[in-house]
Amino acid sequence: MANLLATKPMNLLMEESRETGGHSLKRTLGVFQLTALGVGAIIGAGIFVMVGLGAHYAGPGLTLSFVLSGLGCAFAGLCYAEFAAMIPLAGSAYTYAYATLGELLAWIIGWDLTLEYAMGASTVSSGWSNHFIELLRIFHVQMPLWLAYDHWTALKTAENVIARQMAQISDSSLVPGSQAFLDKVSAIISTQSPELLQRAHDLLGAPHLFGMEIGFNLPAFIIALVITAILVVGIQESAGFNTGIVVIKVSVVLFVIALGARYVHTSNWGMDWSSFAPNGFAGIGAGAAYIFFAYIGFDAISTTAQEAKNPQRDLPIGMIASLGICTVLYIAVAAVLTGMVRWQQINIEAPVARAFLDRGLTTASHIITLGALAGLTSVMLVMLLGQTRVLYAMANDGLLPKKFFAAVHPKFRTPWKNTILVGLLAAIVGSVTPIEDIGRMVNIGTLLAFVIVSISVAVLRHTNPSQPRPFRTPWVPLIPILGVISNGYMMLKLGMWNWIRLVAWLGIGLIVYFTYSVKHSRVQALQSGQGGRTGAD
Repeated sequence: MANLLATKPMNLLMEESRETGGHSLKRTLGVFQLTALGVGAIIGAGIFVMVGLGAHYAGPGLTLSFVLSGLGCAFAGLCYAEFAAMIPLAGSAYTYAYATLGELLAWIIGWDLTLEYAMGASTVSSGWSNHFIELLRIFHVQMPLWLAYDHWTALKTAENVIARQMAQISDSSLVPGSQAFLDKVSAIISTQSPELLQRAHDLLGAPHLFGMEIGFNLPAFIIALVITAILVVGIQESAGFNTGIVVIKVSVVLFVIALGARYVHTSNWGMDWSSFAPNGFAGIGAGAAYIFFAYIGFDAISTTAQEAKNPQRDLPIGMIASLGICTVLYIAVAAVLTGMVRWQQINIEAPVARAFLDRGLTTASHIITLGALAGLTSVMLVMLLGQTRVLYAMANDGLLPKKFFAAVHPKFRTPWKNTILVGLLAAIVGSVTPIEDIGRMVNIGTLLAFVIVSISVAVLRHTNPSQPRPFRTPWVPLIPILGVISNGYMMLKLGMWNWIRLVAWLGIGLIVYFTYSVKHSRVQALQSGQGGRTGAD
């Protein structure tokens, strides 16, 4: 009978962290590169994609949604920082849970992290595609809608195009981009008239398969494969590529704040609490839960612990610094966006670029589109990087086939086989699934990871108080408790269907665990005295 709560011995973890040679990952990352990885993952999806979805729940109160999400991340981030400095191994929350809560819970969180990172990369590839389509339009290049989006998004886009045409015909005095024009477009779409639907399907022009229209997001598919190739080549090259992109996109974010502030109408923020938070605090909480996706980058830093030069010092600095920088920028952008556009009219697919375009700021919109492309590219890189390192750690523990998932390329020193697999899966999912659905799945998985890491810090303080801790989470157990409460609250706000998806995903994971992982676990072998059974297959 396997001991499902067996923990991985701390001495074994420390031994693995000191491994060198051709079968280990290369330590090349410094504090600046780690902070840039955090900023690279955080800034992108939240500002350029998910902020539009969050505004439809929170209204102008979106700024408070970012504060709430930021606090939840800060509490969890302090807990992550203690673990990352103490256990400098790939695997992030999976490794931390293995050291404190036992193998079964570690498996659950490792399986959960695949939902966070791989689906996160899929979400971002879909958002990247939206901005790429905008970039093509600058050069008057039109892709067929059915090749530019998944089917459902393509149909909504076609309806929006036809509704704009119908609004212009119905009242030629309406100025495209004005609030009155946008209100008219929204009213036409809401009626779902037969004329609108027929013309939208004609514009879509999608081919049929088995009698059903199909759509395939080709740009999302291609960019995911390109990022995968960069990750296979090497961590130093990937980090250098990311740092260059981070400089570009932070500059664009500052540009958005500075220019957008000139077009803010304070009336769009509301005159009282009911207009500032049209759905009350519940709406702010729901907005926080959905835009929470924006913050998941800092925990991806912890997955690179085995590739950091001085992880005990640099990992905590990189996590906390990147989280602080991005929270300030997020709040400022949310305030500008909700001040420029009435919250009901904020675009979901490309909210920031569309806000400037609808105000006649064409050049600014083009700059934002380029910045968004750069930003989302680096987010994708860090998400896929995090996923491959978690799978690498799980395979080294025997919980996944080691010859495949922990295979290190002899020249590039990267886990190349699992990188190709993860990249291909992310490319396929991102090309056929609506961005809203993937984003919600990612959020609940991330929040669960944050809750477990918060619990793990408090548990290890009790079970192993003498373990050296280069960085200590302050005010334990208060900070971990606040992390559990704030992140647990946001999980509750994500709705029943997201919980059903999470439970179904974890159920599949348990089947894999009990049919394969428990039989090949290194820790189980050590406990049963079968030292040679290392899960090498």
